[in-house]
Amino acid sequence: MNIRNTTAKEKMLKQIRQALLHKRENPYPDFEDAPLFADEEEALDVTFAHELTAAGGNFIYCDGEVDLIENLVVLIERLKLTKIAVWEPQLQRLLDQYGFPYLRTDQELDQVEIGITSCESLIARTGSVLLSNASPSGRRLPIYSPVHFVFATASQLVMDLKHAFKKVQERYPEEIPSMLTTITGPSCSNAIGYTAMDGGHGPEQLYVFLTEDRF
Repeated sequence: MNIRNTTAKEKMLKQIRQALLHKRENPYPDFEDAPLFADEEEALDVTFAHELTAAGGNFIYCDGEVDLIENLVVLIERLKLTKIAVWEPQLQRLLDQYGFPYLRTDQELDQVEIGITSCESLIARTGSVLLSNASPSGRRLPIYSPVHFVFATASQLVMDLKHAFKKVQERYPEEIPSMLTTITGPSCSNAIGYTAMDGGHGPEQLYVFLTEDRF
């Protein structure tokens, strides 16, 4: 009589089969109702500013459009950078009102020092900026610019990523953008010799300008 030895792999598969036979339709029925994070007691803008700065980003609150432009001019003078690219018509119209100089096209992308873009949402929980390729800034400007400025409004603040995705679905009901990405602080990589290096795969500096009213 041949006695067939049961291997460890067969034992494991048998256990899996037994588990599948007796599985529940939903083994964690209360999962959706269980909070992943504790409720935040601070306002969304305060939470976002705290998390953004903790990740190495910079937060600039602007009390209206004029304050936004004044903060922009002061920061650019401090950084001593002049090659500024703005590709989005909405932002171009805003800056044109104040005679602000910038590059309108991507013909000098290799010379750009600062890229100014809008965003889809600001995610307070992680201090992240949600971008999409639906914007004329596309995939390139936020990546190629050594310094990235983001113009956002209070209405774009959300607590979590799921709320940000909901805003995207509402804004683009016919077709979701093919590229959605979150930025949490400036780019940093340790892929080269395991040494942390800012700007390894994108901007070395990130600034978020938040204003209360729409521009």
